[in-house]
Amino acid sequence: MTSKTAPHLTILTGASRGMGLSMARQLLKSGDTLLCISRTSQEALVKEAAAAGATLVQWTHDLADGAALCKRLEAWLAGNSGPWESASLINNAGVIPPIVPLSEAAPDELARALRVGLEAPMQLTSAFLHATASWNGKRKVLNISSGLGRKAMASQVAYCAAKAGMDHFTRCLALEEALKPNGAEVCALAPGVIDTAMQDQLRAADNAAFPDRAGFVNLKSSGSLTSPDAAAARVLAFLARPDFGAQPVADVRE
Repeated sequence: MTSKTAPHLTILTGASRGMGLSMARQLLKSGDTLLCISRTSQEALVKEAAAAGATLVQWTHDLADGAALCKRLEAWLAGNSGPWESASLINNAGVIPPIVPLSEAAPDELARALRVGLEAPMQLTSAFLHATASWNGKRKVLNISSGLGRKAMASQVAYCAAKAGMDHFTRCLALEEALKPNGAEVCALAPGVIDTAMQDQLRAADNAAFPDRAGFVNLKSSGSLTSPDAAAARVLAFLARPDFGAQPVADVRE
């Protein structure tokens, strides 16, 4: 007789394309629930969820407006606290604004990049932890960071700053959760270089505005980019590790 796996809830942002879509597909498991939050929904996931026996919920929302989303998430979690034995939040969504020096950047583009890449993950993490504070099961927060949060790069000020902020708020959060009887396990994880639309954007940048462009071109031409499916598998394997959260800031390649 096979044992039944305890039902799990995963909340995933940026699930409509790239590694986020690959993670969504790999998270569709029998008995589990996946809540995807993106600007657009993916009809293909509906059929895949049905075939897998998983429950799929898709919300279309612009993460630049995180406050309204958090109210909805808290209310939803409060009304659905019974079915799951454990829960994870994966803050995956991010934005690379136009690739120009800060002196040439538009204020609204800077604001959007920081709202989606840093403000929304902080808000959603707060809402998730507050709404699940009384749950007895294990809770995890995985923030998808980047090597650019740990390495400075010209014409990438907003993206680098958002990821650096994500790393440091995760460090602070880990200290807070360690003081609680059933605190969440948290980690900001750099997933490596992945063959996504963001890489297309970097390679298409103007040489004069982006001095590191050639390096990204070489990553593609040399076959050094990881496929979204392979990257998603590595990230989710890291999330499932028994020592997840032992390092609040990590790199999947380490």
